[in-house]
Amino acid sequence: MEIEIISRDSVKPSSPTPCHLRTYKLSLLDQLMPSTHVPVIFFYRPIDQSEISARLQRLKQSLSEALTFFYLFAGKFKNELYIDCNDDGVSYTEAKVGCCLSDILGHPESEKISKLLPGDFYLESSGNSGIGIPVAMIQVNVLNCGGIVIGTKTSHKIIDGPTSTAFLKAWATIARGSSEVVVKPSFTAPSIFPQNISLPEDTMLAIWPSLIKFGKGVMKRFVFDASAVATLKARAASSTFVQHPTRVEAVSAFIWQCTILASKARHGSQRPSVLSHIVNLRGKKSTHLPEYSVGNLLWMSIAKCSAEAERELPLLVGVLRESILQIDGNFVQKLSGEEGFSKVCECLREFGEVYSNAGTDYLTCSSLCKVGIYETDFGWGKPIWVSPGGINGPVFQNLLFLNETSAGDGIEAWVTLDEREMVILERETQILEFASLDPSPLQLCKY
Repeated sequence: MEIEIISRDSVKPSSPTPCHLRTYKLSLLDQLMPSTHVPVIFFYRPIDQSEISARLQRLKQSLSEALTFFYLFAGKFKNELYIDCNDDGVSYTEAKVGCCLSDILGHPESEKISKLLPGDFYLESSGNSGIGIPVAMIQVNVLNCGGIVIGTKTSHKIIDGPTSTAFLKAWATIARGSSEVVVKPSFTAPSIFPQNISLPEDTMLAIWPSLIKFGKGVMKRFVFDASAVATLKARAASSTFVQHPTRVEAVSAFIWQCTILASKARHGSQRPSVLSHIVNLRGKKSTHLPEYSVGNLLWMSIAKCSAEAERELPLLVGVLRESILQIDGNFVQKLSGEEGFSKVCECLREFGEVYSNAGTDYLTCSSLCKVGIYETDFGWGKPIWVSPGGINGPVFQNLLFLNETSAGDGIEAWVTLDEREMVILERETQILEFASLDPSPLQLCKY
């Protein structure tokens, strides 16, 4: 797949950021996050070749307009605690790709797909410290067939999934000239969760040594259609634990069950297992976090399954639901204000105890279901597929990333495991009785 870079530029806000907003202080919750950029790739149906030039021009101009609201995206990190909102701009690349959409999505390969993301030249020059790196990087790829692929990388130091989605929603609304009200972000998080310089850098990484694995990690995509999701929800339901599990609870608990079985087959006995769910703090009762609050307004739930515990699906869903319910409005209140630092430290000590056992299996789940990621329409239709763009590597974590299918009624599960456990997962568990392994996205979207 040949890629020709046509232009590399910085897109600045259409109006300068006021002087009093030029320095943005990260919140306490932002301090916990590593300086990594998270990739997401959007694939769009071909448009008429005669329209492409105008579309690209409008895309770039609307990005500039959106950045007047999301001015943080146009800045750079001054250090681990502040963003310099200097209007340097979003790193913006336009490229031509010498193939068609069907060539890429007929049989998607993570290594090939990742080439559609913006390059890592900023990351390489900074030594991966994050300092001086643009908060957001975008690459717009035009395929031979007229298909457009937009690859984004945004810093997890300040941008979580809902923040990214809010930005994309605003950008797309402006691009298509919609009469809808453009999303306006809220920047209140640093005042609700005030920064504390006593917190060491990369604290989260330091207390989770058992989460980092060395070997050959592989990511595979399992797609659960609407029928499979409904069946799993029915199997997961019980009068004793959870009567009406959500589809995310049912699917993530089922995959957790399958990884427990795969681990037992590999090690010869069942080991303790922990499923951590990333929980959005926005919308929790008695909190004051607007839906479009910018920042890492997330926390992790901890669901445990001991080596002796039953691993029936209803029980696992019950343990999962109970862990998520603990992160309620009252918990968020304890994290907020000047007293929140002591609560965060208390939680970090608890995390350290949970995540320090080399004999325990860990799986971390993040979900983009119900955040509207497939509503990102820039004026030529909704995306036919959205991919996290992950690749295989020698250093990894056991991860589960959930997203809706383009039709909205199924779930795609991107699972990262050790290569040997992945083989067992596919061959010796029920996962492929409910899910298809890496089907072409073109089949799912009626391309």
